[in-house]
Amino acid sequence: MPNDPDALDDDDEPRDEGRRRKFRELECPECSAVTPLDDGFGDGDDVLCCYCGMEFRVAVSEGGRLKLRES
Repeated sequence: MPNDPDALDDDDEPRDEGRRRKFRELECPECSAVTPLDDGFGDGDDVLCCYCGMEFRVAVSEGGRLKLRES
């Protein structure tokens, strides 16, 4: 089966949990570093990129999609 580079990873696909969905990896929109977070994070949490130091507010849509905004 060919690998589709535009396909969503398992972590990017929406889940049934909707806004209650928890994520375990932060991919920083500023520096593109991937930071694993053991405790997980979800809607309304603040997360910090360990590489560039930027802080983001987490928003999870009803469909379970992750959005990060600078805080």
